[in-house]
Amino acid sequence: MTVRETIRRETAKLTASERKIANAVLADYPFSGIQTIQELAERTGVSAPSITRFVSKIGFAGYQEFQRQLIGELREGRRSPLDLKATEKLSDGDFLADYARRASVLLADMAAAVPQEQFDRILKLLSDPARNIFLLGGRISDTIAGLLSRHLRQIRPRIHHLSPNPEQWPDQLLNIRRQDVLVLFDFRRYQPDLARLAEVVANKRHPTIVLITDRWMSPIARHSDHVVTVPIENDTAWDTAICAVVFVEALIVKVSQADWPATKTRIEAWDELRLSPPISKNGERDDS
Repeated sequence: MTVRETIRRETAKLTASERKIANAVLADYPFSGIQTIQELAERTGVSAPSITRFVSKIGFAGYQEFQRQLIGELREGRRSPLDLKATEKLSDGDFLADYARRASVLLADMAAAVPQEQFDRILKLLSDPARNIFLLGGRISDTIAGLLSRHLRQIRPRIHHLSPNPEQWPDQLLNIRRQDVLVLFDFRRYQPDLARLAEVVANKRHPTIVLITDRWMSPIARHSDHVVTVPIENDTAWDTAICAVVFVEALIVKVSQADWPATKTRIEAWDELRLSPPISKNGERDDS
């Protein structure tokens, strides 16, 4: 369990001053917790002994152990396939069946961990036809952003998949308004250019930023309004994207249903403009 998860689990037991510390740690997680105890005390207006009692209440022997856990999480966020290979656990039997079993466990964990209210809030944002939706992911995760953007384009207008080339960002970012939404995907090992993009957009354009990441959390979380963490580790050298894909597919289904008459009209118009020949009543292509 991460420090973030531990704090949220223990929130009900905290005093008012301890909740103030917890909120400060979570607001700039994990970086605020890596400050010295004096710096955190000054930032929160709470005494150093109160911070010591806070970390003890959530299960740590002291502030140093609390910080070691946070630093360990930062290291986890940088682990590569070469690092993960050392702890890989492979089945000696039918690997495909075993891999599918692992995936089903992760999906159940994701469904239990992501609150329905959070899903509904993001769904409401993506379903609002007055909002432009901008999307981008990292070197690998941009394929998931592409999956979402391609489906959303068929469902509703104002969908924009940003270029992976930072030199093209200024022209595209000028179109972002305060009421718009930027959806970013970033998993370990996190991409510094995406974090910089999120910082610039948050400070200059002020849209709602939605981040899909893992439990160690991309630095983009510092600038995000909604952070969804999904499981990615499956005891192999390669992190899995299956939970992120299922989360995205669930969004696609519900966005299409939010205003089905409009979705139906758009898909019909879309199909009329496709270059492939239409299908005749007997099921064959009509090339006339």
